[in-house]
Amino acid sequence: MAARFLTLDEVAEELAVTKTQVYAMVRDGELPAIKIGKKGHWRVERAKLEEYIEAKYAETAEYVRNNPLGDLSDD
Repeated sequence: MAARFLTLDEVAEELAVTKTQVYAMVRDGELPAIKIGKKGHWRVERAKLEEYIEAKYAETAEYVRNNPLGDLSDD
């Protein structure tokens, strides 16, 4: 069974981005997360990550509909 909560490192690996990028997404409120313990370890619930990914798919689809000849230089 997959873990319910992921570290920021694990989220970064799942999204193929840096931990710094994930931290910025959390701090900006773009990706819901919680702080655990006295040292404030960040955790992202797997279900929230999946919701975030689905929302990004919808956002991207909308962008493509509105910008059919978008920039092809991004990876």
